[in-house]
Amino acid sequence: MLAYILRRLMLIVPTLLGIMVVNFIIVQAAPGGPVEQVIAKLQGLNVEATARVSGTSSAEVGQQQKMTPSSGQRQASKYRGAQGLDPEFIKEIERQFGFDKPAHERFFMMMGNYVRFDFGDSFFRDRSVVDLVLDKMPVSISLGLWTTLLVYMISIPLGIAKAVRDGSRFDMWSSGVVIVGNAIPGFLFAILLIVLFAGGRYLDWFPLRGLVSDNFSELNTWGKITDYFWHITLPILSLVIGGFAGLTMLTKNSFLDEINKQYVITARSKGLSERRVLYGHIFRNAMLIVVAGFPSAFIGILFTGAMLTEIIFSLDGLGLLGFEAALNRDYPVMFGSLFFFTLLGLVMNLIGDVMYHVIDPRIDFDKRGS
Repeated sequence: MLAYILRRLMLIVPTLLGIMVVNFIIVQAAPGGPVEQVIAKLQGLNVEATARVSGTSSAEVGQQQKMTPSSGQRQASKYRGAQGLDPEFIKEIERQFGFDKPAHERFFMMMGNYVRFDFGDSFFRDRSVVDLVLDKMPVSISLGLWTTLLVYMISIPLGIAKAVRDGSRFDMWSSGVVIVGNAIPGFLFAILLIVLFAGGRYLDWFPLRGLVSDNFSELNTWGKITDYFWHITLPILSLVIGGFAGLTMLTKNSFLDEINKQYVITARSKGLSERRVLYGHIFRNAMLIVVAGFPSAFIGILFTGAMLTEIIFSLDGLGLLGFEAALNRDYPVMFGSLFFFTLLGLVMNLIGDVMYHVIDPRIDFDKRGS
C-alpha cells in the first residue's frame, strides 16, 4: 500500500501542473483582464471609493488619468476602452499587475511562488489571498460539513431500508421523494424556503443574511449555538435536498447487488438472522463505495456545490469569493484558490482510495497496479 501511495503522490505534481496550465491559457485568452477592468473604471464605470489598483488608490488613479497624451502621442491600444489614455500610463498599470512580462514568464513565476505557498495579494481587495481564503473558510466549512453529515445520515439508512423492502409500498413512496430531490435544484429549493420561512411571503422564522447575528459576541454560549443554527438551517436544507437523492440510490443499489450474492445465501442457510446477515455480512461490502467516497463528497460540497446557496442567502464564503474573483478578473485570488483547492482535492481522492483499503484490507492497490 505504501508503494501505491508514493506513486499517487508523485502523480499529483503533473496532474496539478496540467490543470494549472489549461486554466491559465483559458483565462489569458478571455477578454476583460485586470488591466481592462481598471481602464473601464477610469472611464467612469462605477469606480468605488475603496477600489485599489495593486496598492494605488482610486483617487491616485484619477490623478494619473489626467496625464493624457498630446495628439502626436496618441496611438492605438491593445486594450478596449484605452483610447485617449497616455500609453506610458497604460504601461504603468501593466507593470503593477505584472503584465509587462510575457505570459509564459508570468506563469512560471506564479507556479514558483505557489510551490512556496506564496499566493500573493488580491489585485482589488488590498489583502493577501491567504487572508481572504481564511476569512471565508468558516462559512464554507459550516455548509460543507453539516451538509455532508446530514446527507450521509439520511441517505444511508434510507437506502438500506429501500433495499431491504425493494418493491414494497415504502420503496415506491420513498422513490417519489428521491425523484423530487433529483428534479429540484438546490438553489431553486433555497428560493422556495425563503418564500415559505424567511419572510418572502408567508412565515418570517429565519434570517436571510450572514452566518451569525450582529450581536453574536454579546450572547452567552447557548445563545451563540442557537443563533448559529438559526442562521444556517435554511442554507443546509437547500443543499441537503440536492445531495441526498443520489447517495440514497447508490446505497440501495449497492445493497441490492450484495444481497443476491452467494455468500449471503450461504449465511442464511446457516440459520443466521436477517439482521446479522444484513449488518454482519452485507453492510461491510455494500458500504465500501459509499464510505470511501466521503472525502470527495465533502470537498465537492465545500468548494463547488454551495456557490449559488451562498449568493442567495448572502453568505460570504469561498464560492462567492471565487465567483467575484472571476467576474473582476482578480487573477491572484482565482489561481491561488484553484491551486490550493485542486491540490486539496487530489489529496482527498488519495485519502478516499486509502479508505477503501482500511474498510476492506482485501483490496490491494499494489497488486492491481502490478
